[in-house]
Amino acid sequence: MESLDGECQSLELLKAQAHAWNHIFSFIKSMSLKCAVELGIADIIHTHDKPISLTELAAKLSIPPTKNNDLRRLMRLLVFSGFFARKRDGNSHDHDEELYIPTTMSALLVKENDANVSSFVLAILDQTLFNPWYHLSSWFKQDKVPATPFEVAHGRDVWEAISRSPAFNSLCYEAMASDSRFVAKLVVEECGEVFRGLRSLVDVGGGKGTMARAIAVAYPQVKCTVLDLPHVVASPEASEEVQLVAGDMFQYVPPADAVLLKWVLHDWSDDDCVKILKRCKEAIPSKEEGGKVIIIDMVVDLDIGFPELGETQLLFDLEMMVQTTGKERNECEWKKIFMDAGFTDYKIIPALGLRSIIEVYH
Repeated sequence: MESLDGECQSLELLKAQAHAWNHIFSFIKSMSLKCAVELGIADIIHTHDKPISLTELAAKLSIPPTKNNDLRRLMRLLVFSGFFARKRDGNSHDHDEELYIPTTMSALLVKENDANVSSFVLAILDQTLFNPWYHLSSWFKQDKVPATPFEVAHGRDVWEAISRSPAFNSLCYEAMASDSRFVAKLVVEECGEVFRGLRSLVDVGGGKGTMARAIAVAYPQVKCTVLDLPHVVASPEASEEVQLVAGDMFQYVPPADAVLLKWVLHDWSDDDCVKILKRCKEAIPSKEEGGKVIIIDMVVDLDIGFPELGETQLLFDLEMMVQTTGKERNECEWKKIFMDAGFTDYKIIPALGLRSIIEVYH
């Protein structure tokens, strides 16, 4: 009996070690995914029209034959992670020859698809956003200044870094634009009731209008305006549907039936969110007159029903802590900032997987 107990304890220790190692090496999954995006592996596999062999894939990627075995090792991890699938080539003389085929997840890596995460991968894993993580433990031991590990790493906050660097600004803008294209398709197709009865909408922090254009095209009765900082809207993309306005959401929000805040408030502290929401409240009519604030953001729920979604929300919360003064909020935390900003009612629509649509009224 003692021997069996000892074996069980040893097995648990070995499993615990493997669990720890998986966390230690989890960055390899991220960086392998980044490599796949940079090489354009998904783009090749999805346009090949049939299963592709490693040799064909390497040739199309312009990878020298001396690296074929290394490419096989990379693909093995990407297949294990579910980004691609593989099948045996029954026609090959080499019965171990594998052919790679696309999956639903690999479709998210194809740069030409509206619904893709490639730009997001490159932005989040860029050194500018990666380096602050090396300062997390030292930041915890400091008082209120600097406000974030990003400031410890770079000597300025993320917003100043974006405004000072055209390259970083472009990287972040494309990541947010690609996410807006992804979300807009779901919102306009699945959540049309949110825009019913509206005549005007202001997308606050809406970049160059990706989300607003999708709404304007789907609901032409809604006059859409985008409010963002001057350097964001300085070179607007041509659009007949959307008006771009330079301004500061902490100072003023143009009047409209509805104000849209897509993935904005999670970047800011509770106090800053209250300030932003007060400006939004000033811009819209009462609930009885059809006014509302539409928020697209996470509502943290660890009982969400799909454990992976709950984990992703927790990971995003720490990402916000490291890069910004913001956070991902649960319903109680959302309710508090709504009430502090002077709103009287809200409704949560859990229609976007990780994120929800929240309607807020006064």
